[in-house]
Amino acid sequence: MFSASQSSKAQFLDKARQAREERRELKERERAAIQIQALIRRFLCRCRLQREIRREVEDFFGTNESSSSKRSALSIFRIARKLLFVFNHKEDKERFEKLCRCILNSMDVENEPKVWYVSLALSKDLTLLWIKQIKDLLWFCCEFLKQLKPDILQDSRLVNLHLTMLVTFTDTSTWKILRGKGETLRPAMNHICANIMGHLNQKGFYSVLQILLTNGLARSRPSLSKGSLTAIFSLALRPVVAAQFSDNLLRSFLIHIMSVPAIMTHLATLTPERLAVIESHDLFRKFILFLSREAQCRDVCVCLEGSHTLCLLGNLVYLGSLNDKVLEEETAHFVGVLIHMLSYCQKYVSQKKSNLTHWHPVLGWFSQTVDYGLNESMPLLTKQLQHLWGVHMIRILFSDVLSKKLLENQEIAQLPTQPVSPQNSLPMKNLFKRAFQKSASVRNILKPVGGKRVDSAEVQKVCSICVLYQTTLATLTQIRLQILTGLTYLDDLLPKLWAFICELGPQGGLKLFLECLNNDTEESKRLLAMLMLFCDCSRHLITILDDIEVYEEQISFKLEELVTISSFLNSFVFKMIWDGIVENARGETLELFHSVHGWLMVLYERDCRRRFAPEDHWLRKDLKPSVLFQELDKDKKRAQLLLQYIPHVIPHKNRVLLFRNMVAKEKEKLGLVETSSASPHVTHITIRRSRMLEDGYEQLRQLSQNAMKGVIRVKFVNDLGVDEAGIDQDGVFKEFLEEIIKKVFDPALNLFKTTSGDERLYPSPTSYIHENYLQLFEFVGKMLGKAVYEGIVVDVPFASFFLSQLLGHHHSVFYSSVDELPSLDSEFYKNLTSIKRYDGDISDLGLTLSYDEDVMGQLVCHELVPGGKTIPVTNENKISYIHLMAHFRMHTQIKSQTAALISGFRSIIKPEWIRMFSAPELQRLISGDNAEIDLEDLKKHTVYYGGFHGSHRVIIWLWDILANDFSPEERAMFLKFVTSCSRPPLLGFAYLKPPFSIRCVEVSDDQDTGDTLGSVLRGFFTIRKKEPGGRLPTSSTCFNLLKLPNYSKKSILREKLRYAISMNTGFELS
Repeated sequence: MFSASQSSKAQFLDKARQAREERRELKERERAAIQIQALIRRFLCRCRLQREIRREVEDFFGTNESSSSKRSALSIFRIARKLLFVFNHKEDKERFEKLCRCILNSMDVENEPKVWYVSLALSKDLTLLWIKQIKDLLWFCCEFLKQLKPDILQDSRLVNLHLTMLVTFTDTSTWKILRGKGETLRPAMNHICANIMGHLNQKGFYSVLQILLTNGLARSRPSLSKGSLTAIFSLALRPVVAAQFSDNLLRSFLIHIMSVPAIMTHLATLTPERLAVIESHDLFRKFILFLSREAQCRDVCVCLEGSHTLCLLGNLVYLGSLNDKVLEEETAHFVGVLIHMLSYCQKYVSQKKSNLTHWHPVLGWFSQTVDYGLNESMPLLTKQLQHLWGVHMIRILFSDVLSKKLLENQEIAQLPTQPVSPQNSLPMKNLFKRAFQKSASVRNILKPVGGKRVDSAEVQKVCSICVLYQTTLATLTQIRLQILTGLTYLDDLLPKLWAFICELGPQGGLKLFLECLNNDTEESKRLLAMLMLFCDCSRHLITILDDIEVYEEQISFKLEELVTISSFLNSFVFKMIWDGIVENARGETLELFHSVHGWLMVLYERDCRRRFAPEDHWLRKDLKPSVLFQELDKDKKRAQLLLQYIPHVIPHKNRVLLFRNMVAKEKEKLGLVETSSASPHVTHITIRRSRMLEDGYEQLRQLSQNAMKGVIRVKFVNDLGVDEAGIDQDGVFKEFLEEIIKKVFDPALNLFKTTSGDERLYPSPTSYIHENYLQLFEFVGKMLGKAVYEGIVVDVPFASFFLSQLLGHHHSVFYSSVDELPSLDSEFYKNLTSIKRYDGDISDLGLTLSYDEDVMGQLVCHELVPGGKTIPVTNENKISYIHLMAHFRMHTQIKSQTAALISGFRSIIKPEWIRMFSAPELQRLISGDNAEIDLEDLKKHTVYYGGFHGSHRVIIWLWDILANDFSPEERAMFLKFVTSCSRPPLLGFAYLKPPFSIRCVEVSDDQDTGDTLGSVLRGFFTIRKKEPGGRLPTSSTCFNLLKLPNYSKKSILREKLRYAISMNTGFELS
């Protein structure tokens, strides 16, 4: 009973709760419905109101549109207030345009104060409301300007409309209300304008102008009209002028306006009057002084980031080029600002380097957002930057250096006579005449003299300018060559800079700069930057000058100065290496080393090609080769660096000794040397004399690299198929090698051709007619490498340009094909350089970027660039044409042949072994010394057989004939007759393998069976079987052996020997 009543109570309470919940939900629904209805009613009401207002606005502009200019200012104010109340950017775009036109029309009415919209500013009740309204209207104009595209015709009209609104109401100059009696109101009105301008600035007025300028100008062709650009720039200047050039507004102007790509160039083109306004306000000076404070400059750069900092830089440089007076007065500040901005760009690029990079046409590769407008503007930006290294600005910045007088003696120039080899014979017609025109007086040769304090204002100024250009070169990596060309354009800048360097410090030159290397002060860095700039520019200049300009016309530097400069550079680089500075060098010091070393090597290679320096000029007398070799054995870093960078400071013979030691060490390492415990592996090959080249190629090309370097024994098979008698103790292999080399380098085979004139060898462009021609070239490279490896000199005179390629010089960034061209074809070189000097319009000659060649009776056209046969040669591209032509003739045509030969050569000779030789020195390594034959040295290292001895009368006669009766040419022929090479070994006859031998013979070669006891005794006691007067001396070149009959008279010996060597037949004729 009790439980039943309890259950009904719970049910009752539950029902009561549910009823409450339902009542609450019902109330909630009713309240929500009321709220929704209120919102809907409000929305509908608002829509209705908006429709009514918009209809009212349309009615206002629609009725009597022709007399719209007569509407009262108050009515315009009221309708504007209504429009602004319901304003929506998308819906009210056209209404807003009509309102703007209506307001502007009202301002143009004559003598109707009540019509002028601006008259409301004088109403006590409406002034504040009017100011608020005009602020809103103008900001909406700004909002529209951000979205408009000036390249679209319709948009360009709207741009003009909104700009006119902004121009009209931010300055009182066009307000008719202020004319006459109203002039007293001008200060108050100016104050209102300043208030409006301040409001716009707070809202982001400069950002709007920047967007508009970028949309209209950052493109290949600007889409802003003259009027629009004038208006935008006037608007941009107004706040700055009104604020009396306050730092805050100068900062905004620089960040938003001056960073628009090439804006100054566009102003100069479209509206030059604006540049006059900039000048009248002395804005360029104000910009420079503002940015000269480091914190402010850094702040501007950080806001702009890399690419736009570069745009600001370009605009400042362009302004500087138009303001000589300011540039001269503010040089220090201008240079400081540019250094800071360029350094920022450099740092920015290095920080932004990543895997995901984009290419920038000026700064190079770094991570950046792709800004197509910026990319479109790059050509114009580059043109602006070019003013920095243009002649005009260089003359202003380097005025202290260029004002120096170098001319001393008023005499006619006497050109130093230079030895002219056939390959260096250059067009001499009118040469002296041109040289006299260039310089009517001779200046003193510039040498380090010292005497100028390095802390003087003049030196500091020049150092700063050098730092600027050095920073420019390091930052604007993609146009580095343009910059260097600009800096070298003035012929007198570099010699005068050298004269300036010569005057620095107490003694001048080397000592001061070596001290700077050890001082980590700012002053030292600036002095080293001057040296670095001088080296970079001079190296570039000498690289682009041809031989006539360097040796005959002596542009910029006299030859004696090049000698002085190269001596300075040689010492500087040597000290940097030997004093251990390069070992630990990083950053700027390493860059300086590469800069100085690069200039030094350009001069050295030029001197190797055609001498201007005295004998032994490049050697270091204070460097003992024995000390260097000891350090190399101990793997001392400085010795290795010396050999890597400046091997020319070591005498040539010592380097050859070093080369031979390197080869000997490798042979020992590979087990190719006979020892008491082991014999080297020997490769035996059989060669048919009738098919020497084919057999040699087939058998040797299969050998491994180490087998090629090892001992190779040759057995010859004669024409009858019978093995020739004799054991090869290197002699037969020498003969085989010489014969192979003689065959492959014979121009008749067409693997190699000879140059016109001095007949030097290089790969034939038409050698591809041979089957497997590339494998043949690789084989030739191996044979040549083997000859050099074994120290066998072979008489193969290579063209200089080909030796440079063998050394790998053509991969150098400073290598110039044109410089090497005379070594291929001096006549062709003359013709090309005449194009360079052609004064008229080169296009009249009808040349194209192609080369026509007669290949085996057919005319073949080679395009120097894709589509070259349709591209005419003009005055603009003629230098490129000359370089392309030279490169084609010496590289492109024989690229695969050269690569194959070098591959074979380097499989035997390591590149680092021959890197210490110049091209002429490599030729001497291959073909022996071109010096006079040292008969005393030959006599000292001669071995006698068959009864001959040093005191034998025939031997005494022989040496006397060679010394006194033979000419140097005949002595060379004698050496060729005996050893197959007309030149002595580089290190003397002690290194001739096998040694030179003379043997007494009684019978002809085919009857000769070698020495017997009887023949030796007869030879020794000069007993003859019969008079050998009818027989000729013979030789075995494979053994360097002279077979000499025991002649009875000296005259017979002289006659027979002269005849034998002139026939050059060796063992074939006796």
